Amino acid sequence: MLELLKQRRSIRKFKTQEIEPEKIAQLIQGALLSPSSRSFTPWEFIIVTDKQLLQQLASAKQAGSAFLKNAPLAIVVLADPQVSDVWIEDASIASILIQLVAVSMGLGSCWVQIRERKHNDSVTSEDYVREVLNIPEQIKVEAIIAIGYPNESKSYHREEELKYQKVFLNGYQVPYTFSK
Repeated sequence: MLELLKQRRSIRKFKTQEIEPEKIAQLIQGALLSPSSRSFTPWEFIIVTDKQLLQQLASAKQAGSAFLKNAPLAIVVLADPQVSDVWIEDASIASILIQLVAVSMGLGSCWVQIRERKHNDSVTSEDYVREVLNIPEQIKVEAIIAIGYPNESKSYHREEELKYQKVFLNGYQVPYTFSK
């Protein structure tokens, strides 16, 4: 698992190669295996492979979503706040598990934050995505995960770059001492 975490990087450049249906099925299984508070499973997912929809989703935010137009796949992570008060956390956990399943299969991914972002000065990103994908009003949009075969190479996270100074023992004042 630590090796997967070291490999997982935000990939924004993708090859034109389509994602095989069996890999999409595994990504869906990973999402559906995601834990949720009290097993309420408030999350839902929209699989987007249609190029026109991906093009529209690429303008969901004022900045930071344009690369979606070149992704062969996007998974829109939704949740119903009426099902669980911690829908944000549950949807976020599902989002990162999707990314870890992706990297385990040699795919790249990047999280596009939608909740609390703006499409333009008068429309939220969430409302924009809701309209593009016919999402009911009560369902919230947390993120879009862009997925594809990487067309860029990024170095793995290195252990010596980890911020061990942010870990404490039995309270905030005492640094945790790591032994290897």
